[in-house]
Amino acid sequence: MGGFDWGAVWYAVPFMLRGALVTLEISFWAMALASLVGVTLGLISVSDLRTLKAFVRAYVYFVRGTPALVQIFLVYFALPRVGFELSSFWSGVVALAFNSAGFIAEIVRAGLQSIDVGQTEAALSIGMTTRQSIVHILLPQSLRRITPPMTNEVITLIKNSSLLSVISITELTRSAQLIIAERFVPFELYAALAVYYLVMISILSRASEYVERRLA
Repeated sequence: MGGFDWGAVWYAVPFMLRGALVTLEISFWAMALASLVGVTLGLISVSDLRTLKAFVRAYVYFVRGTPALVQIFLVYFALPRVGFELSSFWSGVVALAFNSAGFIAEIVRAGLQSIDVGQTEAALSIGMTTRQSIVHILLPQSLRRITPPMTNEVITLIKNSSLLSVISITELTRSAQLIIAERFVPFELYAALAVYYLVMISILSRASEYVERRLA
């Protein structure tokens, strides 16, 4: 039985670091877009707009009921068919955002609906509109409650970014796969890959704990 090939691991470091930067860049843009869309859809979910609420329910149902990998393929191959020629990088961003926005919409909806209904009634009784009560009363109070699940969603998004290797984006996982094909050391590289993801997720979890303490 051969020993652990540390030489291959050290050889892979610069390539995997570049891949990690691509992973973080994709995750940042995807989360920014997903948050914008997801919060908007979450607000619609608790509004009186019945037609839009039905659309949001259908969208969330689709996102939660289909694998992220299938959604990546749909976005990657569908966008050019409707006239949107995006690079693999931005196709990956859109695909991850498409997936994550559905879960964020549910997080926001649940956070808003967890606030006591009496506060909404009080806001309406002093002349606020439904939109004003949501934006100025419910949303600020729900921020603390939605922070932990939002952090979990960011973590899930970063891990799902590994699926983008199937559309030839040289993110962290794809970087490892290319070196495995060159050096034939799958165990060493996948072990190193796990460490890279653990480090990124651990840093994010620590940052989330700090934010939660500040909000408290």
